Amino acid sequence: MFALVRDDELSAVVALINRAYRGAGLATHWTTEVGYITGDRTTEALLRAELGAKPYAWLLKWQDAQGGLMRGCVWLEPLGDAVWYLGSLAVDPAQQNDGLGRTLLSAAEDWARERGARRIRMTVVNVRSALVAWYVRRGYRETGETEPFPYDDDRFGVPLRDDLHFVVLEKDLNALDGAD
Repeated sequence: MFALVRDDELSAVVALINRAYRGAGLATHWTTEVGYITGDRTTEALLRAELGAKPYAWLLKWQDAQGGLMRGCVWLEPLGDAVWYLGSLAVDPAQQNDGLGRTLLSAAEDWARERGARRIRMTVVNVRSALVAWYVRRGYRETGETEPFPYDDDRFGVPLRDDLHFVVLEKDLNALDGAD
């Protein structure tokens, strides 16, 4: 179930995002950016600054039904004209093959839809083809738009390649979901 991340949980969210995006030691999965980007994906200071700059955005955690352990998180932000941005979708690496990612993504889409969203946009690093394909199977489409990778800003990690950029994906929330 979703709940708003409390201030005292930000360090746990940062740890979860960094494990999910950068890998957890030897336990790296197809969802990580290992081999493309190194270092922290985010920091508590960076996350606090972003939350302060965007008070209309939501940082949500997914936890056990009884309010137990945090299993995942997601950032949802209204952009205007019923379009929302979805970012920092992270699942505990120990549960990445248990279908929790699909559950979390679907719940995030429902949560945004209940608040007026008709479309969801996101960006994914271009070389993460398996992840892009995963989103496509869930009803997202590549828009053909790209955004530059912030090579001059190491707050999000250090790129290991010089060909990185973001592809923009979008989903019409009124369309049928992906097949699996």
